Amino acid sequence: MPAYVIVQGDVHDPEQYELYKQAAAGTVVAAGGKDVVRGGATEVLEGDLPASRTVVLEFPTMQTAIDWYGSDEYQAARKLRENAAQLNIYLIDGA
Repeated sequence: MPAYVIVQGDVHDPEQYELYKQAAAGTVVAAGGKDVVRGGATEVLEGDLPASRTVVLEFPTMQTAIDWYGSDEYQAARKLRENAAQLNIYLIDGA
């Protein structure tokens, strides 16, 4: 069953965040994941927009996503965004 990593947050340093995005993208693919949503136009249907940026990644399983997040490769990429963005990242089991 697929699992989804949801990333929502605010980018404070777009140039540094771009370096993170470039480094992180390859780690997602290498772990068997893919982009479902990466930024883009947003229209609020109810309530308030929770963040300025939303990303959704799909992985084959929850364990695949957990392994990706904990991988040395992703953790190296993650260091590139330490001062570039404030993110909330969570994992949801698909239906």
